[in-house]
Amino acid sequence: MCQFQPSAEEGVGQGKIAGYLSAHLSCMSSPSDTRPRTVVLLQYAGIGDLVWHIPYFKLIADQSQGGRVTVVAQPSTLTRAFIGKEPWVEEVIDHDHRPRRGEKRRGKHAGFAGMWRMAQQLKAGRFDRIILFSGRPSRGLVAWLSGIRIRQGFGYRFLQRMFLNSGPYIEAYKGPSLAVYPEASAFMVAHGYCPEPIVPHLQPPTELLAQMQTRLANMPRPLYAFAIGTSETHKQWGIQNFADLACALIAQGAGVMLLGGPAEVQTAKDIEALIPEKARHALTLVTDAPVLGSAATLQVADFCVGNDTGMVNVAAAVGRPSFVIIGSRPTLDQDPQNMRNVTAAHLSDITVERVLGLLREARHGEHA
Repeated sequence: MCQFQPSAEEGVGQGKIAGYLSAHLSCMSSPSDTRPRTVVLLQYAGIGDLVWHIPYFKLIADQSQGGRVTVVAQPSTLTRAFIGKEPWVEEVIDHDHRPRRGEKRRGKHAGFAGMWRMAQQLKAGRFDRIILFSGRPSRGLVAWLSGIRIRQGFGYRFLQRMFLNSGPYIEAYKGPSLAVYPEASAFMVAHGYCPEPIVPHLQPPTELLAQMQTRLANMPRPLYAFAIGTSETHKQWGIQNFADLACALIAQGAGVMLLGGPAEVQTAKDIEALIPEKARHALTLVTDAPVLGSAATLQVADFCVGNDTGMVNVAAAVGRPSFVIIGSRPTLDQDPQNMRNVTAAHLSDITVERVLGLLREARHGEHA
């Protein structure tokens, strides 16, 4: 929100009050701006899910009152950290609908009482339009209960369409990829917000990029970032695999960075412990950076290898060739240039030798 407060030195004289009113009024939308005051709601819970939607949220903001939107998203997406300070974001509202399994708690927006609570919060925002990046009837019900005049959503389920009033509606995605990005893209194109799907792109803050360039300046090249975290244990490739891959790359003269957040500190230490002391000069751990600092770290790296986790999607979004160890799960196809899916019938079937071969091909391709 745009705020202005006079400093203690300025006092509150008549001239200062006039200055305050001028600054305050400049934060408000012009009466001639007839674009709808808009809130968007993201159904999904992952960082990657958010990254795929950011360019679409920005496009909707461009066509909304004041060139801004309010974003409703689950806390696990880290929406506030990623885009909370963007000039086109008016506010980020936490949708505490379904906490991650490890949290072992009930979200305050779960169940009908929680949906009612969310709806009342939205009603207080006095929005003209709500855009649901969701096909679920429950999200449609929240929109209807909020009383917001224009209600858009995927609408591929009849029950959700009952609560919406602004088509067109899309068909549910039935392809081999994860449905999140294809459905969001189909919705945006169907409503004319953009003519074709947009490949997600992130640009980390300049100061964080400079910090990470300095921090990693002495690492050997090429530098491989390992995205070692995951929200679900069945997506974890394994600490031994990551350690063996790190040893093989370091033996080739490369550098390796183990990237994660506070939840990955022990995993990073466990991988480090499996790497011989003589090879650790080319290994570094980055588990202390803020989320945008991690994005900057990935931009400093040359390649990324990781589990099916948000940071692999961030790596692709900052323009780095990214290899996601995905096994038999639906593939991530939002960026054909930078995202490479390493598939197999079982995650355990993906060997270190196979990943090494893919990295070798990518490295030679860059120099071809």
